[in-house]
Amino acid sequence: MSKVHNFSAGPCILPPEVLKEASEAVKSWGNNGLSLIEMSHRSKPFVAVMEETRSLTKELLNLPDRFEILYLQGGASLGFLTSAYNLIPEGGSAAYVDTGAWANKAVKEAKHLGDIEVVASAKERGYVSIPKINTVDSKHSYLHYTTNNTIYGTQFKKPPTSAGVPLVADMSSDIMSKEFDSSAFQLIYAGAQKNMGPAGTVMYAIDKNVLGKTGRDIPAYLDLGVHISKDSMFNTPPVFSIFTTLLTLKWLKAKGGVAGIEKINNAKAELIYNEIDRNPLFRGHAEESCRSTMNATFMFNDPRHTDAFDAVWAAEGISGIKGHRSVGGYRASMYNALPIESVQVLVDVMKDFERKI
Repeated sequence: MSKVHNFSAGPCILPPEVLKEASEAVKSWGNNGLSLIEMSHRSKPFVAVMEETRSLTKELLNLPDRFEILYLQGGASLGFLTSAYNLIPEGGSAAYVDTGAWANKAVKEAKHLGDIEVVASAKERGYVSIPKINTVDSKHSYLHYTTNNTIYGTQFKKPPTSAGVPLVADMSSDIMSKEFDSSAFQLIYAGAQKNMGPAGTVMYAIDKNVLGKTGRDIPAYLDLGVHISKDSMFNTPPVFSIFTTLLTLKWLKAKGGVAGIEKINNAKAELIYNEIDRNPLFRGHAEESCRSTMNATFMFNDPRHTDAFDAVWAAEGISGIKGHRSVGGYRASMYNALPIESVQVLVDVMKDFERKI
């Protein structure tokens, strides 16, 4: 089968060597005589996998000792509720930033636990930009934001530390893609399925010093303190997802870690955005200063070209660049494992299409 250039918004493309090793482990893992997915999660080999995954995550993100790493289930969708349960005191409040669909879902879930104030929103501008964030009222326990918005192709370039309150972030679609200063954060959570591994697990990096102070009776599975006390094994974890995430993190470390992959990601983004801006057939969707390095959104100036262009890129083995239904156009998702050669193929298709129109 010819090579497919996978620009899917998620689940993500994974490195070929990771897929190979993971698939072999499903058949028979190491010298254990069993498949990875039929071994006990309490066995010494898998306990070692969990410990190494947590440790390597903390190392790659350059997190201080106050953070504990957990790999749980439920995705960021459950994380919206979990974060509020663990950080908003009884009768308390929190501030949220509205940058699109996933940020809105976080707001909706948090409202079950406290008084939620949306302190900045990009809604009026159609979510094509990142709103300015001013100093937040100190009554709020934290400021929650979504670091990268896959649907609209916008991204926070730096954490909004000017807010003046602790930060909580859903980093599902740009975790491990670029370096950031973690000093202002209490909690970071991210579904693994964009940059870290396959679907099925969500990573929490939690400041252990802030837990147990809400005065709430938190259901056990939603209590991050419970999960820490059980070394992220309160219940049977998603063993395949965590194992494959470990393989991906090892691949990332060999690439120079987050600093190394950030340079590659910037080069991929520069390549595609230069073509979007140069080519008179296309225009970018997101405001230039807020463009995501992970998800480049763009569209035709004349949508009558759509059917012809779709046939061309599909013939070149390009997959997954259709824009989200709420935006339309195109979305090239360029997560960590997407090689720059695939971006070049898309750029060449855009150039060739321009010549033939």
